[in-house]
Amino acid sequence: MADIAKRAGVHKTTVSLALRNHPSIPQKTRDRLSALAVEMGYRPDPALNALIDYRFRNHRQREAATVAYLTHWNTKLGWRESRSQLGFFNGAAAKAEQLGYLLEPFWLGEEHMTPRRMSDILQARGIRGVIIASQRLARTEELALDWTRLAGVKIDYLPRRPALLNVSNDRRGMIQIIMERITAAGFRRVGFLLDEAWDRLVDRNWSAGFLAEQQALPEADRVPLFMYLDGRYSQLDEQVNPADETLLPRLKAWLDRHQPEVVLGYGGIVFPWLELAGLRVPQDLAFVDIQLETDDGRLAGMRHNSQDVGETAMEVLAAQLRQNRFGVPRLASTTLIEGTWNDGASLPSQKPADRTLEPA
Repeated sequence: MADIAKRAGVHKTTVSLALRNHPSIPQKTRDRLSALAVEMGYRPDPALNALIDYRFRNHRQREAATVAYLTHWNTKLGWRESRSQLGFFNGAAAKAEQLGYLLEPFWLGEEHMTPRRMSDILQARGIRGVIIASQRLARTEELALDWTRLAGVKIDYLPRRPALLNVSNDRRGMIQIIMERITAAGFRRVGFLLDEAWDRLVDRNWSAGFLAEQQALPEADRVPLFMYLDGRYSQLDEQVNPADETLLPRLKAWLDRHQPEVVLGYGGIVFPWLELAGLRVPQDLAFVDIQLETDDGRLAGMRHNSQDVGETAMEVLAAQLRQNRFGVPRLASTTLIEGTWNDGASLPSQKPADRTLEPA
């Protein structure tokens, strides 16, 4: 840094601040010194950076810096009713405390709240970092905060704009693991009961992953998706129709026509429907829970590591804050957190003898 400072005609401290992208140094000067550092072959010392991070994490401030957790669910605290959404927050809050921050929820649905007003509130509070989570389904809505003063990370994919750094569950990867387990157990015809609203909420990664995996199956074994709307989740978007009262008859007709050997779905919603249709699991039909929330061994499926998603989002944000990287990044990237497979009685290790479904 001393060599760079000498060649540039500035103080060594100026170089240090510029290479950390500190806002006290004009952007033009930061760009000039960064380019000069590259030209002169400057490389930061990883061991020294690790020491700085260690000292930062263990430094106890009298008052922790606040990070905003921005939500825009159907109600102020409605997101807490979703186990995955609550896991995101708990993970982020725990990691924030570990890193010396305080995570505070803010609701974008407050009366008379606008992006401009929220920007003013954050600025007045001295808040420079935001995690965006638990958002509504409005796909075209842009969160037009004053990003020149903020560093931001999104959990999942909404709102579409701005294109910030993103952390999410790897739902396509989960479907791939599920299909591998199903195939290994000897099943071929796989059906998927999927909530239209939740699929849109996660950028259609559920349906995209399933349809991609189907390409490896013989065409005769490809079971079409069964899409439904559940009334509890239709509140996430005013444009979504209410719950379909004809769902059970449609489900019975779909099962009878396509004869799946195993179905995927949200266990808490779908599993009772199969029982209402007169089907025994796994005697008549195997089942895999795409978001497993029980550990009694009854259901096989994927456990979402939602708390890890929240922790990672906070780590990504903290890195931006340490490097003074504010604003919308030139190129956004997404970090995917894999799920964990759990065996269960609903997917036998070996496919039972062939049978024809006869829903009641």
